[in-house]
Amino acid sequence: MSASPREPTDPRAAAARALVPIIERRASLSSLDDGTLSGRDKGFFRALCFGVCRTLPRLEALAGMLLSQGFKPRDRDIQALLLIGLHQLLYMRVPNHAAVGETAGAARLLGKPWATRVLNACLRRCQREREALEARLDAERQSQLLHPAWLLDAIEHAWPNQAASIIAANNTAAPMTLRVNRARIQRDEYLTRLEAEGLEARPCIDADDGVTLAAAVDALTLPGFKEGLVSVQDESAQLAAALLIDPLLASPAQAPLRVLDACSAPGGKSMQLIERAVAAGRELSLKSLDSDAQRLKRVEQGIARISPPESVAVDIIEADATQLDWWDGQRFDAILLDAPCSGTGVIRRHPDIKQLRLATDIAQLAELQRRLLDNLWPTLRVGGRLLYATCSIMPAENQAQIETFLAHAGDARLVPIDASWGIETNGGARQRLPEVDGADGFFYALVEKTSD
Repeated sequence: MSASPREPTDPRAAAARALVPIIERRASLSSLDDGTLSGRDKGFFRALCFGVCRTLPRLEALAGMLLSQGFKPRDRDIQALLLIGLHQLLYMRVPNHAAVGETAGAARLLGKPWATRVLNACLRRCQREREALEARLDAERQSQLLHPAWLLDAIEHAWPNQAASIIAANNTAAPMTLRVNRARIQRDEYLTRLEAEGLEARPCIDADDGVTLAAAVDALTLPGFKEGLVSVQDESAQLAAALLIDPLLASPAQAPLRVLDACSAPGGKSMQLIERAVAAGRELSLKSLDSDAQRLKRVEQGIARISPPESVAVDIIEADATQLDWWDGQRFDAILLDAPCSGTGVIRRHPDIKQLRLATDIAQLAELQRRLLDNLWPTLRVGGRLLYATCSIMPAENQAQIETFLAHAGDARLVPIDASWGIETNGGARQRLPEVDGADGFFYALVEKTSD
């Protein structure tokens, strides 16, 4: 008996269902649900979903060449199945007969047996005429470079000398990087534990608690993960909390540090602030703020997993950081503002950004970032520091944002970040660009309050 079209248990059918809202720009890969699948099928399902999003500009152009007319909106799942089949033929080590036959057959599981004939015809034609079809695709910049035109233009305008390497990084899967909990275990010791488990890994160059695995694994299977010894976090993301809190931890003052992590979900930076404070023997009062109640649950779970001692007081708050109705009036020693952004520095981790993000989003996000900076600045004490960070590579969200803020704030100065990594901007901020087999794209600007 075939599976219900409502709950496909075949990974191709499940992936087609999952990709429909992404193709229609209604949802992201973060909402993937593989609950109906088991074992190896879950990995194949995710590989299909992420792979199709990563190569979507080329797949859609190819589908357009193979179809005499497009699918109706109600058959978007069949459109997704075609893209899935094409991705297998072009990019995956799946036998051609399975890429064609199993993909076409999945239409029956979606309750649309009529589509098997269409899918078979398109996929077999792709097999027969692949060389000629790919030559046509390579003549188009978008399908050759696997990016929408607006994004290619933006990258090439902002980073003309680095555009080729940025695009190459965006088109490759990111490595799995971990952050070792320095309050519980040293990095070298954890590397030894990984080796004992047969997991190949290397220390990160710039993040002093970072470890990059040679191959990704299920985080729950990592030694010590459930006990809070290690968390998953990219090397670039790890640098943010360290840049903000390490100078405070090095100061002779012993009063509890008051720190705000604004826009804190999913919680990696709050956890890291705690870990570094505990390792340094300092008391910490941390407010972890986010407007998304569902994502705040991940913050709670992450912090609970690392089991902070009594020297750490954590207040997890559901609130809008563009407002101040949540603030008790006591100023912070430090603020981490990892602002909502275009995510253009993490496309390799979130390839659906190529489909979901639009050129018009950049100005809207820059306005939100400006409001966040202006609203949070009064909550910082004189002499305190705010780290503005984004996982964007767009100057409007980064260099231009900080330049504008410094010009109108009147009581702010940029603290130069002394680092060997990244590119210096604004006379002291740093921009990292995404690297193949390396770290994500990230921007950092450390700003100190000089007066009231």
